[in-house]
Amino acid sequence: MLSVEELKSNRPLLNEVDWDMTPEKAIEMYLEWGSGWTRGNDFVASASAESLYFVIFDWEEPQVTLIKRTMEGAEELAKVPVPQTLFDEAWREDGLVPGGSVHRINQNLKEYLAKTLSGPPVDLSITSH
Repeated sequence: MLSVEELKSNRPLLNEVDWDMTPEKAIEMYLEWGSGWTRGNDFVASASAESLYFVIFDWEEPQVTLIKRTMEGAEELAKVPVPQTLFDEAWREDGLVPGGSVHRINQNLKEYLAKTLSGPPVDLSITSH
């Protein structure tokens, strides 16, 4: 698993992140062939296709996980600590009950991650409570 510093220094990998991918969309695209007929051309066309995206596991400490999804499965590439307030806001905004759910990241987390992963290291002890 990549550290935050390794992730920050891997610009080619970060450039591949699909900021609009959600856990639900990834499952539909990679695991449920034919179930998403309304998706149009938004499907996996080859076995070599992959998506990189961030998710929240609401049972974990305040962090987001970078996932690499292929037809073969999912691999956790990195975990990025985030402030508790942003973490809680994102899973609540997703509308699901906490306690074992995988959530999409919201706009505030996207902005936080973009800033954190492209700028100097952030002292999370200042922003977390």
